[in-house]
Parts: sequence; C-alpha cells; structure tokens
Amino acid sequence: MFTLSVCMIIKNEEPTLKRVLDCVKRFADEIIIVDTGSKDKSKEIAHSYTNNVYDFEWINDFAKARNFAFSKATCDYQMWLDADDVITDSNIEKIIDLKNSDAIADIFMCKYLIGLDKNNKPYLSYYRERIMKREKNYLWEGFVHEVIVPTGTIVYTDIEIEHRKVVAGNPKRNLNLYHKAIKNGHKLNARELYYYSRELFYNNYIFSAIKNLKKFLKIENSYAPDNLGAYLMLCDCYIRNNNFKSAEKCMLECFYKHTPTSEMCCKLGYVNDLQNKKDRAIFWYKSALSCDAQTSGFVREEYSNIIPYLELTKLYYQINDYEKAKAYHLKAKDLAPEHPSVVFNNQFFD
Repeated sequence: MFTLSVCMIIKNEEPTLKRVLDCVKRFADEIIIVDTGSKDKSKEIAHSYTNNVYDFEWINDFAKARNFAFSKATCDYQMWLDADDVITDSNIEKIIDLKNSDAIADIFMCKYLIGLDKNNKPYLSYYRERIMKREKNYLWEGFVHEVIVPTGTIVYTDIEIEHRKVVAGNPKRNLNLYHKAIKNGHKLNARELYYYSRELFYNNYIFSAIKNLKKFLKIENSYAPDNLGAYLMLCDCYIRNNNFKSAEKCMLECFYKHTPTSEMCCKLGYVNDLQNKKDRAIFWYKSALSCDAQTSGFVREEYSNIIPYLELTKLYYQINDYEKAKAYHLKAKDLAPEHPSVVFNNQFFD
C-alpha cells in the first residue's frame, strides 16, 4: 500500500484542466500543480482542487519544470499527467487497486493512448514511465520531449492513460524550441536528434528530416525503439519524395536490425504497390498479419489488422481474384464495420 502525489505542469489549460483534475481527485493523496505562466483561469481552477499551486518561470525547458513539480511532492510515489489527459473509471479503479496492493516497483509503466477515434480506439499507443518511487529521486531529462530514463525495478501495468486534446496547439512549438537551443550552441544528443528529426518531418521539412534521420541511424547502440522509429520515418520521407526504391531499401535494411513488425511489413507492402509490384505487395501485407505484437516504441495497432485487410481486399481485386478480395473484406468488416473504407467496400461488393 502506498500514497501517491500527482504532479502536473500547466499553462493556459482552462478548457481541459477541470476534466483531468476530476479524475485525479478520486485517487491522488496529493495534487501538485506548477503553472508556467497562464493568462486564463487555469490557476483559479487548480486552486479549487489543491493548495499546492506553484509558479515557475518558463525557460523553454519542460524537464526543469517537471523536476520542480516533483520536488514539491511528499508522498511515497509520484505520478505525472498532462492537462489534456483523461483517465476512465475502470483505469481509476486500477490505480486505486495498485495503491492498495503489495506491488513493489521503482517505476510502474502505464500505456499512453494517443489520438482516439470516434470509437475510442487509439491510433497510437506506447508505454511511458508513469508512477515512480519518490525516494529514488528520478529526474526528467530533455528540454522538449522530456523523459525519465527507467532504471531499477520496472513493472508494466495494464493501466491506460488517454491523451485527448480539445484545442490544437502550435504545431511548430517543439521545433522552435529545438531551433532556439541549436542556435544557442546546444549539441543534440542521440535522443534529441531523433525527436528533432520527427518534428522536422511533421512540419514538412522532408529533406532536413532525411538528413538528420540518416545522421541518427549512424549512431551506434542507440535506443532500439528509437532506431526502429527512425527507419520507419525515413521510409515515410522517401515515400513523400516519390523515391520508392530508397523507401524499400530503407525498410529492408531495417529487417536486418529489428524483429519484423506489422508496420515494417505494411510499409514494404505499400512501396511495392506504388511500384505496381502487386504480388510482392500482397506478400508483405499478408506477412503483416503474422507478426508478433509490438511491445515497445510507438505502436499503431491498425498495421496488424485493418490496414492489411483493406489493402489485401484492394490488391486481390486488382489482380482479379474476387473470392480472396471478398474474404479479406469480410475480415475487415468483422473488425471495423463502421470504418469508411469498409462501408464503401461493403456497398461495392453488394
């Protein structure tokens, strides 16, 4: 049995702060709120839930703000959340059960669900270090895309935290932070280089993303999930530039370094389809269906089911094998009957 401090950093979070704090108050023994310069009613809302509201001057460094929040905690364990996170009733009960159990760990990992669709299915999920023993004095690292490097006894839980944005943020915020740091002489470490490359890609600086991803991939002994993610994103960069041969070569090289994942197979299926190599595309999409479930890094579950089902439906139809096309359509229909492509295909086959 242990006590739990929930630590948050906020800035202008009025649209979602009450929502997450209504979840937190049901299981937290202590709530720590650090405000980094709100101009709305965020601090007023925070004060209605806790007296532990602190100001922290924003210095373009998320890790320092989170470390300040952690320094104010007094319970056995610390848990971090963002203002636009949501915890369902069932997961709140799981946290309460964990607190009341005899479970022992330095870090409890929880799954983070990002970008949920109208059916509440996430298109991206990954495990994050979420609940940490305070006496271990874990520190956040990274001025953006901050992280605590998991060490000690680590336990993976089935607790899920949902990230549900209501207001779109500035898409260039993180990229601007990287550029400011680089301009001020900061040398990016391996992890920062990887996430900087991702921000370049998301903001459509494709050639710069390629350059930096290739630079990252030359680093020896980089974190394996980041290495895999870099290959996948480099493949996407080449596809954006219609360089399908380089995209295929990139993914095949990835196979030499990583256990095959459904996403790797689907990307090879896609680039072969783009080159009108239908048989090879079919092979890779079918391979995606037989890969073991991915357990580390960013996981997009649709690559293991609905995407290969839909693509195989299309590909078999294109080579005039209507029976197999219909069979894969029915698999897709059983899995996601309301998916727009499934609805279209259903009308087509009817």
